[in-house]
Amino acid sequence: MTAKPNGKNRHPGAKSVGWALVQASRLHRARIGDRLGELGLFAGQEQVLQALAAEGEMTMGALAEMLRVRPPTASKTVSRLAASGLVERRAQPEDARIVRVRLTASGLETARAIEVLWDEVEAEMVEGFDQKDRRRLRKLLRKVARNLAAATGADERGLEGQDEEAEEPEIAGETPAEAAAPDEPLVAQGA
Repeated sequence: MTAKPNGKNRHPGAKSVGWALVQASRLHRARIGDRLGELGLFAGQEQVLQALAAEGEMTMGALAEMLRVRPPTASKTVSRLAASGLVERRAQPEDARIVRVRLTASGLETARAIEVLWDEVEAEMVEGFDQKDRRRLRKLLRKVARNLAAATGADERGLEGQDEEAEEPEIAGETPAEAAAPDEPLVAQGA
């Protein structure tokens, strides 16, 4: 089937927020994956390293819960990272069934490199956005995540900013009333 010149054969997702979100997410994940490859990591492994860098030593169960994955998935990733010398596991002396995981010195160094890499990809992703646009996008994406979590019964923990007021300082030139104002549609009038 060929496209009609009147433009009615556009992709069905062309006006869909979900479609745009999926496309942006795929491209972001691919870019992060490429950059992680420079560090000898695969996508997903950075999340374990970042979690351990933030929390210190964790049980495998707590790590899986934080990452929102099943324990076998976390265990497999930790095994690969341990083989690379980035994390170490040890059984708890009073109960060998409980395994604790922490970063090695090399893992801590890699976690710092991931933080830099993440910031660089973030800068690429939001190039041309002002601070107000960035703040609004973060706020809207959190709202999308909360809506989807509520619709699916998923755990909503971690979907909010740590302290959205502290995390999202006022933008230069923006009054407190503008900062607190409800979001306006992102679609141009008459679109």
